[in-house]
Amino acid sequence: MTWRATVLTIFPEMFPGPLGASLAGKALSENKWALDVLDIRDFAKDKHRSVDDTPAGGGAGMVMRADIAASAIDTAREGAAPETPTLYLSPRGKPLTQDRVRELARGPGAILLCGRFEGIDERVIEARNIEEVSIGDYVLSGGELAALVLIDACVRLLPGVAGNEGSLAEESFAEGLLEYPHYTRPRDFEGLSIPEVLLSGDHKAIAKWRREQVETLTKSRRADLWEKFKRR
Repeated sequence: MTWRATVLTIFPEMFPGPLGASLAGKALSENKWALDVLDIRDFAKDKHRSVDDTPAGGGAGMVMRADIAASAIDTAREGAAPETPTLYLSPRGKPLTQDRVRELARGPGAILLCGRFEGIDERVIEARNIEEVSIGDYVLSGGELAALVLIDACVRLLPGVAGNEGSLAEESFAEGLLEYPHYTRPRDFEGLSIPEVLLSGDHKAIAKWRREQVETLTKSRRADLWEKFKRR
């Protein structure tokens, strides 16, 4: 079964965007994954194709209507495998982790609901059992960029997409830690040299140095990851 991303958005022209280039774009053209984009405005009920309304209780901005979002979600689910999760890209969602990305990549794909305005009516999130996902502690203009990030993270893990699949095992977060530094030619650059151990040909020493770097970087930059790793 081909891994399939179905995106629900009011800006369908944003897709495939960067997903049409590099590894993801090549894999898309080779049918190693599939992309469907549904325009939420197609499910509007008026001639102006309105999808939002004023927030109950007052306040700034507008809120995407539950009935319109639900119609788009239901249509997307009709063409998806039954076990396909529906994800709402939201700053209040659970943080997207590499573990969750791996889970999604192993499945049939994902339906991605891109929010806009002040958000989406809470009732559709509850009624359609939607999982909220965040790509970081900041706010974007909408969920489209977050959807692009999530899809790219999943697609690169699909079989046959990465040029060197063995390198995936050594990346940051592969085991919950940050990746070691990389170097290449020239040997000297503006007074900085490649660490001698990497030029030694001693593979055991190189592996030891890289492991030390992984642990040092994680401890200094992401103490939260280091503490989590130690508790395993």
